[in-house]
Amino acid sequence: MLTALLLRWLPDGKREGHEWVSRNPRRGDRNPGSFKVNMNTGRWSDFATGDRGGDPVSLAAYLFGLSQLEAARQLSLMLGVGVQP
Repeated sequence: MLTALLLRWLPDGKREGHEWVSRNPRRGDRNPGSFKVNMNTGRWSDFATGDRGGDPVSLAAYLFGLSQLEAARQLSLMLGVGVQP
């Protein structure tokens, strides 16, 4: 599941071992390398800015400028998982 999300959210990235390495779309990042997502744990970090999180919900919130709650809702809709209002 995480691989499919990363392909959709960070399509210019690639798998390197257990990490997805990409450019950060939230800034003028020219070269992949400083923005990584651990594909085993979901932890992610931009090593150039210090932005980081621990799961796909926080990644979605960061990438799309959403609150954690709204990111969780959007992610559940995308995955077809029901969420209580």
